[in-house]
Amino acid sequence: MMGILGRRGFTLTEVLIGLIILSIGILVITTLHITSMKSGYFSNNVAQATIFAQDKLEYLKNLPYNDSDLSSGHHNEGIVSGTIFSREYNIAEDTGNSMKTITVIIDWADQGNHSISFSTIRAK
Repeated sequence: MMGILGRRGFTLTEVLIGLIILSIGILVITTLHITSMKSGYFSNNVAQATIFAQDKLEYLKNLPYNDSDLSSGHHNEGIVSGTIFSREYNIAEDTGNSMKTITVIIDWADQGNHSISFSTIRAK
């Protein structure tokens, strides 16, 4: 009588099926980890771009209304030193209402081209 006590281990088929299930699980976890890392990298870039845009916007808002940096038109500052971000801003003047619309644009390229912009209206 060879009952439960006579059984010696797993068959080769059972071991292979177990390894296949384990491999699929590891592959799924690795894929999720890579996706999470890419998302974290992108989120970090968006946060940095937001800081650069807000910093420039606050600087421009605190200048005197007739400052040369607030002259109408497109102002390209190029790449921010030591980063992957380029910064530019546009000034549109509404002379009838004595207001200026300031738009700051940050562009960067990592795995694609990205851009973020902030706008405000400045009264005289």
